[in-house]
Formats: sequence, C-alpha cells, structure tokens
Amino acid sequence: MKKLPRSFYLREDVLEVARDLLGKVLITRFNGSVTAGIITETEAYNGVVDRASHAFGGKRTARNEMMYARGGTAYVYLCYGIHHLFNVVTHRSNIPHAVLVRAIHPLIGQTTMANRRKTNGKLTTGGPGTLSEALGIRTDHNGTDLLGDTIHIVDQGIQIPDLSIMVGPRIGVGSAGADALLPYRFRIDPRILA
Repeated sequence: MKKLPRSFYLREDVLEVARDLLGKVLITRFNGSVTAGIITETEAYNGVVDRASHAFGGKRTARNEMMYARGGTAYVYLCYGIHHLFNVVTHRSNIPHAVLVRAIHPLIGQTTMANRRKTNGKLTTGGPGTLSEALGIRTDHNGTDLLGDTIHIVDQGIQIPDLSIMVGPRIGVGSAGADALLPYRFRIDPRILA
C-alpha cells in the first residue's frame, strides 16, 4: 500500500481532490492499534471565497490556522463541543482549502473501532464524528502530516466509476447562503460497497 504523495494534496482544485479521495483508504496507527476504512463521502471547502469555509474572507484564527498549512496536513476541529472532525488540507501553504472526510467503510480493526465507539451492535462510521471516533482521531491530531505514520491515506487501486459517485450540496452549512447549495459533496453510491 502506497501513501498518497504530497503532490496529490498540493493540487489547486479542492473539488478534484475531494472527488479523488473517494475509494482511498484512511489509516490510523495509535498505541499499537491499526484501524482503516475506505473513504466513501467527502465535502470540499474552497477557502476564502467559500461562505461555508472556516476561512471565508481570509479569516485566520487559532482554530482554523491549520487550514493555512501546506496540502497533506490534517485539520481536526471540535464541532458542537463533542465531535472531532477530520479534514484534509489541500493546495499550497496560505491557501486554506480543505476536504472534510464525512464517512468511511470499515476495513481493518473493526473490533477496535467498535470499542472506541462503545457499541456492541452494528458499527457505524457514516458521519464525520463517528468515523473520527472509530479511527481514534481527535483534535490532538490537528496539524499531523498525512505523509507520516500515525494518520495517512493510501491508494489501494480501488476505482470508483463516475456513474457511482453522487454529487450534491454539503450538509449543515445553511448559514452559507447561496454557497450552501454548491455541489461540493461527493458520495459513493452505497450499493457499490454493500
């Protein structure tokens, strides 16, 4: 399994990166435990011109500072004081593009994931908070280099046909006005991985 190279993340088109992350495998290695899942849903955030982005208008704070890092850096923030949300920073330094990873299909370490999620029933990783919890990703990992060993993304050669990709507006960004309707959310048709 080959880690995605820095050049994958440094591309200028955040929509292209968000689409191309579908089918890639997100892997974490913490305290001797390896967990991984196929990325099945993403959302693109187009930096300073995107009203749904934390960096809209060039806003720069302690919270969103990692959005301004170079592509291939993890941007992990706390949502509603509960959910740790994992984003992939794209483009070059000081251009705050990012892709929120919204869902994965568990692949490795399902028992560990279930323990982290404290579930005895069906393991769910179909939301950005649940996938981070399952993979052990927390705000402590904000700024992690995705070419390192703790969190990285690999290409296992999984090809997702264009006809199997569903495109639509992002979730939970209603306050972004017209930008809330932009087709920046990408999902693999669930029937593909059933």
